Amino acid sequence: RKILPLSPTWTPKYVCVSVMEWSLERMREWVAGGMQSVRECEGGALGTALCLALLFIWYCYRVGCEHSVGGVGGVGGGATEEELNGFAYCQSPECFRCSRPGEGLNQRLYHSLQEYAKRYTWAGMGRVHKGVRDQGRYLLCNRPSIQKPEVFFLPDLPSAPFFSREAQKHDVELLERSFPALLVEFESVYRLPPSRTGSSLPPGWKANSTPRGQWWTFYLVNQGTPMALNARRCPRAWRVLGQLRTFIANNVFGNACFSVLSPGATISEHYGPTNVRLRCHLGLKVPSNCELVVGGEPQCWSEGSCLLFDDSFLHTAFHDGSPEDGPRVVFMVDLWHPNVAAAERQALDYIFTPGR
Repeated sequence: RKILPLSPTWTPKYVCVSVMEWSLERMREWVAGGMQSVRECEGGALGTALCLALLFIWYCYRVGCEHSVGGVGGVGGGATEEELNGFAYCQSPECFRCSRPGEGLNQRLYHSLQEYAKRYTWAGMGRVHKGVRDQGRYLLCNRPSIQKPEVFFLPDLPSAPFFSREAQKHDVELLERSFPALLVEFESVYRLPPSRTGSSLPPGWKANSTPRGQWWTFYLVNQGTPMALNARRCPRAWRVLGQLRTFIANNVFGNACFSVLSPGATISEHYGPTNVRLRCHLGLKVPSNCELVVGGEPQCWSEGSCLLFDDSFLHTAFHDGSPEDGPRVVFMVDLWHPNVAAAERQALDYIFTPGR
């Protein structure tokens, strides 16, 4: 608590300010008292009234921040799912992005980093430590930004919306050589009859919310967790994942799936959860009038070729073709950013282990 004298001309009249106990009613009383003081003692109370006005403005700013920021990766301020991220925020306890509030997440990250350092070493942990320490500054900033990962930001990491295929040459070439096998397996799971649960989708497929059109995904790995039933239906795709050198297989930032965008569909602009990965799209079926825009830069998919991009940049995708063109289909995998060192990868696998 801090004692503030209101005016040298007043008898012992003081205001006891408790930042943690502020309320709108108390602020109104203070403002009213300040105005009365101005009338009774214009010179002495003018400075106090100005201070109270500034405090009230600061209070309104903090209230606005609390309503507009619903935590890291969470839903806040009553905004709809489509307005926030272009896909369904499931609010499920199993979903890392949807169930981890910002303040608690920061504490868990730091605790996990300390556990890792005690068990192994602090060597090479400078950037990871800095990233965990400064998460609030990186993530809870309301200023518009072209790059704003929703869960974890690793500082001092070279960034660009799109990366050359040389950044992960081995894995890109392996995926492109596997194009025919992946296309065949996509066709096999896409043409299965609908499941008996009442869904119009074949078994294993997930519908994601979009402003218009349909967007479906068939996960082999979802947030670091293998989807066993789906993997059994796609043995060759699963084998390819095992041969990739930089696939993120052991933490919540790793995903692998078939992604289908119907004609007329748009995925709203959104940010990915982290900058430590590069998202790779291998084009399987690419009609005309399909485009991926990352950080304001547009690119088109090509069948049998990979696109590498940093999905922590603001990005969107759309399919403006006709129904006769058929869907746009890509095989999507998450690879490590080439400038994340081996020691940092090991630590991040530990800190972001699924279920931690």
